[in-house]
Amino acid sequence: MQFSDLDRDVRGRLRTLSKENATVVGRHLVMAGKLIDTDPELAYEHAQAAVRRAGRVDVVREAAGLTAYQTGRYAEALRELRTVRRLNGSSEHLPIMADCERGLERPERALALAASEEASTLDAHGRTELALVVSGARADLGEFEAALAVLDQIPAAEKQGDLALRVLQARASVLEAAGRLEEAAAILADVDPRALAAALGTSLDDEVVVYDLTEDAVVIDEDETDEASDTDTSDEDEADTASDTPETLAAPVDETDAAASGTENDEETK
Repeated sequence: MQFSDLDRDVRGRLRTLSKENATVVGRHLVMAGKLIDTDPELAYEHAQAAVRRAGRVDVVREAAGLTAYQTGRYAEALRELRTVRRLNGSSEHLPIMADCERGLERPERALALAASEEASTLDAHGRTELALVVSGARADLGEFEAALAVLDQIPAAEKQGDLALRVLQARASVLEAAGRLEEAAAILADVDPRALAAALGTSLDDEVVVYDLTEDAVVIDEDETDEASDTDTSDEDEADTASDTPETLAAPVDETDAAASGTENDEETK
């Protein structure tokens, strides 16, 4: 995998690093992006390797947050995405943050995020994503009619393509949770199962895509160590010098050790 595989804007965000370090970090980000759907655990390790070298770069913390979310590490994902929001001022990941609250069995906090002022800054796609989370949170609370009402309020223009299929699935899930099984089945009766699976990020195929890291440009090897620095990059007041030291590869981070990953122990916004 090559540094040039990264989006041009992402490459630009890495310019604060030395050229050699930016190249290594960039390759880990490429791998994290390619593996997040097929092997989220390995994608998470690549993201953590990038954090160890460039913990104050927003796109690096974004990768850490998204891979943590994909692997069910909801508290960690929340911390990372809050850090991203603080670094670049963007609220684009608010729907994922709200869904993390649901994953932590705190639907009331998900609803509070959805009602926050920053939710009004989301684009059409983000608003629809947030509505899906809000509907799920209402269903979590047993408020099934309210959950259906949220889905009804999504403008037709914002229910296109995969999002339209996800809205149908969300409606069917609410009806099923409410015990209205026949109605739930009727909603999806005419939907192509493969198209629905693709929209939901799942697959009906048994085929597994395997990436042979031994032949790729970036390999995570447990025998290789992080020569850059043992300094924790989670402290935003630290200088960037420790994280901007060139190295051939990062050692994988123990996924149970959040402190070593450079995540920030931010207090939750209530």
